[in-house]
Amino acid sequence: MADNSRPGAIRKKKKAPLKGTGGKGRRALEGKGPTPRAEDRPYHKAHKMKKAAERRQNSAGPARQPRLGGKRASEELVTGRNAVLEALRTGIPSKHLFVMSNLEADDRVKEILAITAREDIPALEITRSELERLTEGAVHQGVALQIPQYKYPDASDLGLSIMERWHAGELSRPPLFVALDGITDPRNLGAIIRCVSAFSGQAVIVPERRSAGVTASAWKTSAGAVSRIPVAKATNLTRVIQQLKDQGVFVVGLDGDGDVALPDLSLATEPLCVVAGSEGKGLSRLVAENCDQIVSIPIDSAMESLNASMAVGIALYEVGRLRKGE
Repeated sequence: MADNSRPGAIRKKKKAPLKGTGGKGRRALEGKGPTPRAEDRPYHKAHKMKKAAERRQNSAGPARQPRLGGKRASEELVTGRNAVLEALRTGIPSKHLFVMSNLEADDRVKEILAITAREDIPALEITRSELERLTEGAVHQGVALQIPQYKYPDASDLGLSIMERWHAGELSRPPLFVALDGITDPRNLGAIIRCVSAFSGQAVIVPERRSAGVTASAWKTSAGAVSRIPVAKATNLTRVIQQLKDQGVFVVGLDGDGDVALPDLSLATEPLCVVAGSEGKGLSRLVAENCDQIVSIPIDSAMESLNASMAVGIALYEVGRLRKGE
C-alpha cells in the first residue's frame, strides 16, 4: 500500500461541487442554425455584389430596347440576302441596313447596296459577332434590314372617316373592308392585305389581341401593299363591327356552313365588310352573331376548308365581279 505520509508526497483533495449558473448560460450552448448563404452575409463579397446589382436595376428604370449602330432598335429585322433584297424591292420602309465586315459581295449584295444608296437608307458595317447578337441567331448571310414598327390607325375612326367620304361622294365604289377574327399568321395577313389592294378595298381590321400584326413577314408577303392599304386595330372587334353596321355597312362572315353561297351574295353592291376567321376555329360566336349573313364558298367535298387568305381572295374577286355587273 502506498505511503502518502512520506516526504515529498502530494496529497490530493477532492474538489467541492461548483456553484451552477441556474440555466443562465443555456442559450449560449444552443446551436445558431444553418449557415446563411454567402449573399446573405453582410461582410461577404457575394452580398456586396447582390446589393450593387439591385441598385443598378432600380436606377435603370424600365427595360430598354437594344441599340443598333447607336439607334434604338425596332423588334423587326429582315435577315438574309434574298429576304432583304425582296424587302427593298417592294418598298418596305427601312431605317438601317447592317452589313457584316469583310462580306464577300455577290449580285444580291451589290443590288442591296445600290438600292440603299439610291433610297438614302443608312448602311452600317458591323462585325460578325455584333450582327449575330442583333439577329439573335437567325440566318443573316451577312445582312440585316431594320424596319420601323407599324403605326396602326384606330379601327373606329378609320371606318367613320371612310364612310364619311362615301356619303360625301368622294368614292367611286362602295367601301370594302376586311376584318380578321383570329388570324395569327403574319404571312396570311400579308396575303390578305395584297388581296384587298388588288380588289379595290379600303382597309383591313384586326383585333388588338390574338391576331397577327404588320411584321417584316407581313410586309414581304403583301408585296408592298401595306403602304397602300391601312391596317387598323380594334380593341373590341365585335363593337367595331356594330359601329360599321350603324354607319350603313353590311357585314358578311365567311364560313363553310354559311346559309348563303358566295355566287348569291346580294349585298356585294352595298358598303361591305367581309369577316374571315381562322382556318381551324372559324368565326367566334359573338362575331358570327353580329354578321348580317354567313356566306360559304362552294368547294369540293374532299377539301374541308380553305386557307384564310385564299378564302378572302375568292370572296373579294366575287364581290368585284358582282359590282362590275350591277
